[in-house]
Amino acid sequence: MAKIFADVTETEITRTISMMFNETINEYANCDVIVIGAGPAGLTASRELGRMGARTLVIEQNNYLGGGYWVGGYMMNPVTVRAPAQKVWDELGVPYRRIHDGLYATWGPHACSKLVAAACDAGVRFLQLTKFDDLVMKNKRVCGVVVNWMPVSALPRNITCVDPIGLECKIVIDASGHDSVAVKRLMDRGYVKWKGMDPMWVEGSEDAVVNYTDEVFPGLIASGMSVTETHGLPRMGPTFGSMLLSGKRAAEIAMGKLKEMPDSPKLKVK
Repeated sequence: MAKIFADVTETEITRTISMMFNETINEYANCDVIVIGAGPAGLTASRELGRMGARTLVIEQNNYLGGGYWVGGYMMNPVTVRAPAQKVWDELGVPYRRIHDGLYATWGPHACSKLVAAACDAGVRFLQLTKFDDLVMKNKRVCGVVVNWMPVSALPRNITCVDPIGLECKIVIDASGHDSVAVKRLMDRGYVKWKGMDPMWVEGSEDAVVNYTDEVFPGLIASGMSVTETHGLPRMGPTFGSMLLSGKRAAEIAMGKLKEMPDSPKLKVK
């Protein structure tokens, strides 16, 4: 049999994976921004932050990135945006169809993979299969997240006691979708109010999601569907323009907050 590949041992492969994973933990255990959720809002926010020089870590409970952006609606993978969100696709080089002046469509896997690649190109790091457990809070300000391995949550309670770990940062963005995990954690403790999503109204919802994207508690910004759930907005269904623009707005707000801090990172002008 003809030899094709270089000589590499199983040990070398294992050590390489371990080294690079530990590199992420060591370098990003304290970073500028942690984004919860790698759906379209979280990916867009992290990409924008990375491009501007913020050290950004995304935690995602699934083993894949993209959330509902991969599959669109009703398990059919075309995804739509309404104008002007197609300009984000233009930035990313996503090919799309113009349905009419206000509506544009493309294949979810193509749009999602372009956005994932753009976030990686911007220097964003990811921790997949990582479940949000709690927030780090000091002096009534959110300053990090508590996380654990996602598989731990599937183990019977009576046979597991796996403590989580803490990751510190200057800003947390809750882009966890309908779960809005960080906002709900604060709601459970009486720090913020959470209303839950109203019935569908595409036009009203998409505008409101972007307009309501903001800091909901010192150090915590809500983005994407977390905004919808937090403020009781209508759902928008399988169209993703507000997710992309909410992610951009969340990044802008986060950068504004970072610039106000005495130890702010060296930020770039896009």
